[in-house]
Amino acid sequence: MFADLPLTALRSFESAARRLSFKAAAEELHVTPTAISHQVRQLEAWLGTPLFERRARGVALTGEGRRLFDAVHGALLDIVHRVDSLRPQRSVGSLTVTTTASFAALWLIPRIGRFYQQHPELSVRIDTGAQVVDLNLDAGVDVAIRYGGTPPSGLVRHGGLRERFGVYGASDRIERLAADPAPTLIGVAWGDSTLYPCSWAAWCERAGVAWLGPDTVVRDYDEEHYAMHAAGAGQGLVLASSIVVAGSVARGLLAPVRPDITVPGETYHVLTVPGRERHPPVRAFLRWLDAEMRAL
Repeated sequence: MFADLPLTALRSFESAARRLSFKAAAEELHVTPTAISHQVRQLEAWLGTPLFERRARGVALTGEGRRLFDAVHGALLDIVHRVDSLRPQRSVGSLTVTTTASFAALWLIPRIGRFYQQHPELSVRIDTGAQVVDLNLDAGVDVAIRYGGTPPSGLVRHGGLRERFGVYGASDRIERLAADPAPTLIGVAWGDSTLYPCSWAAWCERAGVAWLGPDTVVRDYDEEHYAMHAAGAGQGLVLASSIVVAGSVARGLLAPVRPDITVPGETYHVLTVPGRERHPPVRAFLRWLDAEMRAL
């Protein structure tokens, strides 16, 4: 049944497809780039279809290459997990989660202690790098919690959180609002998003306040947790996600301004590559994460 499968070529292909580099695959498998290229060409000839587009700077997967990578990567991942489970001395279970710095700081990390109480034998590494990780190409990341947009094709979605935006401030700052018709506003300056400016305008319109104008003082921060710390220190009013502000409200650091007025935001999607959810540490984390999100 499996006698004709080119296993060496499939392994070489998986590494090259995940890294999008024959050189990187060669380093990973301790062979030469020429050997990787030879194995890939043999596999393409065996299948009768190209798997990569050769470009001046590296390679890219074709549609057929992407479909084959999804299948091979998932199968190899299952084999690794099964073999690890059979070892007499198994390594400590661990997983890596990638998400935004704000979601990690304001939502995930304050709650992660409850996960460790349930699973003290597991370890979670949280990656908040600015670069979006391609789960299909980076086998070192198990779960992604992505903000907004449509999840990429080829990934499995395991639920998520839908946010709404409201305005918050320190309690003493809110008490002075009646005497301050033009309060300082705090937001987040995302270079690739108009969400905050549009949401500020929508909130002010619904609340019937004229806070946005040519003389309005607006202070933007690169990350939501910076903006909320500034608001908590009484420096102004912050437009904040209901998800990431929940902890600050619960601790009394921030209070809502006109809690009846909110505007829609985006969704935090929980994603894995197909098959990764069967890995025991990942399965445990996803179950815990789903329970935490449903409790909100």
